[in-house]
Amino acid sequence: MSSVFPQLEQLLPRVSKPIQYVGGELGAVVKDWDATTVRWALMYPDAYEVGLPNQGVQILYEVLNEQPDVLAERTYSVWPDLEALMKEHGVPQFTVDAHRPVRAFDVLGLSFATELGYTNMLSALDLAGIPLESGDRTVEHPIVLAGGHASFNPEPIADFIDAAVLGDGEEAVLEITGIIREWKAEGCPGGRDEILLRLARTESIYVPRFYDVDYLPDGRIQRVVPNRPDVPFRVAKRTTMDLDAWPYPKKPLVPLAETVHERYAVEIFRGCTRGCRFCQAGMITRPVRERSITTVGQMVKEGLEFSGYSEVGLLSLSSADHSEIGDMCSGLAQQYADTNVSLSLPSTRVDAFNIDLAQELSRNGRRTGLTFAPEGGSERIRKVINKMVTKEDLIRTVVTAYSNGWRQVKLYFMCGLPSETDEDVLEIAEMAHEVIRAGREAAGTKDIRCTVSIGGFVPKPHTPFQWAKMDTPEVIDGRLKMLKQAINSDRSLGRAIGFRYHDGEPSLIEGLLSRGDRRVGKVIREVWEQGGRFDGWSEHFSFVRWVAACETVLPGLGVDLDWYTTREREEAEVLPWDHLDSGLDKDWLWQDWQDSMSEFEQDDCRWTPCFDCGVCPSMDTEIQIGPTGKKLLPLTPVNGLRVPA
Repeated sequence: MSSVFPQLEQLLPRVSKPIQYVGGELGAVVKDWDATTVRWALMYPDAYEVGLPNQGVQILYEVLNEQPDVLAERTYSVWPDLEALMKEHGVPQFTVDAHRPVRAFDVLGLSFATELGYTNMLSALDLAGIPLESGDRTVEHPIVLAGGHASFNPEPIADFIDAAVLGDGEEAVLEITGIIREWKAEGCPGGRDEILLRLARTESIYVPRFYDVDYLPDGRIQRVVPNRPDVPFRVAKRTTMDLDAWPYPKKPLVPLAETVHERYAVEIFRGCTRGCRFCQAGMITRPVRERSITTVGQMVKEGLEFSGYSEVGLLSLSSADHSEIGDMCSGLAQQYADTNVSLSLPSTRVDAFNIDLAQELSRNGRRTGLTFAPEGGSERIRKVINKMVTKEDLIRTVVTAYSNGWRQVKLYFMCGLPSETDEDVLEIAEMAHEVIRAGREAAGTKDIRCTVSIGGFVPKPHTPFQWAKMDTPEVIDGRLKMLKQAINSDRSLGRAIGFRYHDGEPSLIEGLLSRGDRRVGKVIREVWEQGGRFDGWSEHFSFVRWVAACETVLPGLGVDLDWYTTREREEAEVLPWDHLDSGLDKDWLWQDWQDSMSEFEQDDCRWTPCFDCGVCPSMDTEIQIGPTGKKLLPLTPVNGLRVPA
């Protein structure tokens, strides 16, 4: 399979950041095309600078390339300047590893962390010469496979994808590879329909074309049913147990161009049982599965030696909740105390950060950014969302940080939460003022800062808030304006507080896409045809374009934008994703939704009796936590540096 780089190279001097398209990164793999049987193109549908650090893609890239007869390469969204030139000169969507045309691969696997990447998928399909709609493809085209958190409701893109995988991908991609390998060895019997049927029969791969959707006269879904007898009524998520058996990435990709994260990242555990009611990631990744302290130590050792990175990110949904986080941080800090390596916990709960962690994270004098997420401004709204932290917890936490040398912290909140009032949001300003006052007293200086960052609430599938209505952009923007005024009402404190926010318009469209059904696919295509690209970037997002597309498409289907977004669902309504099984019992989710309106807080089931959410018995899984009682590996000097043996 020939490279398209000779044609591409002629275009690169005419585009911005051409280095992102040339490949050749440390950690990249290029295999002989003819020596492999199954070939994957893995795509994170965003720019290189966002896509390359993506942990999920890097893991699957390495897992697949470890198979002798399997080839995996990467492709990312190209910026509009290069897209125009590629169309003009007939250069197809390409991989950055060997610059092979994406259309030639067996599978195009897309990882969707956010629904706002859907228009980028259509651009890639168009550039690749792959028909946009699944029904128009033949055996000559790749299987278009969706994964990532957004794939837990793939209905809005059901027309464009051939299949979707729910949940963890490590074992899933190997199973899919085996099915394709066997089918190709048999001579591809039955064509495209047969290979998709074989995938569907696993009961863990969703193939939309094998399911029909019927609608009621009022626009609601009546039912989603298989249209053939040999596919399952419900498709279950994949759960990878024993993370120690999957210590990836072993050889992380080191970018040539600047990216949003430049660090060696280790996922120290997967899943969360804190029960934040807005958090899709926490719900769909249950149960908690910890990686052992010894495996983390070995991964850090090998990852740093290979990559040369100077920062280690200990990743999870709430990293400080790992049962051995104290020993882990102290062990790593000790081992790398004489080097330039720093540690970071990108996700830290307010009530899990303490003086010991602060000291270990700042031991070598380098203090990475600290972000805490109270999520709600008032005690009341935090009970609604089950974010079990108090104002006192927050003040104590930031005082700990400021006392240990940090001069800036970031606080993350949401606006538009269910039952939220103006007063709930205005309490964010009061909290920020108290943070600055307490921080100045603790640090003994006025030279400290706090950044308040506000995101818009988006109801997500498979969460207790999947039935909730959204506030309109006008309501959200009005509250944000009031909040900004309240923060600046005290000039002495206000000038020490940064204020960053996302307005309500992108959140409303994300809400449309997150809870949409198959009818929304026509809106996505209309937006794309009208020039929609990179909708996750504020400078490219156009609310006007999305509203116009909704007004063009949806009335003929008996629904509108408000029907999908600002309407509260009833208990009996069939939701577009009800046939996709995350393990969570729908009755349990509904009860938790009712509990939220009563401001009832649910405990973490890691430390308390089971609350019967349904995941462990239905998925045949269990919570896996320590402590193991083990320590990091012993120290030996290597090239003058202290590293684990």
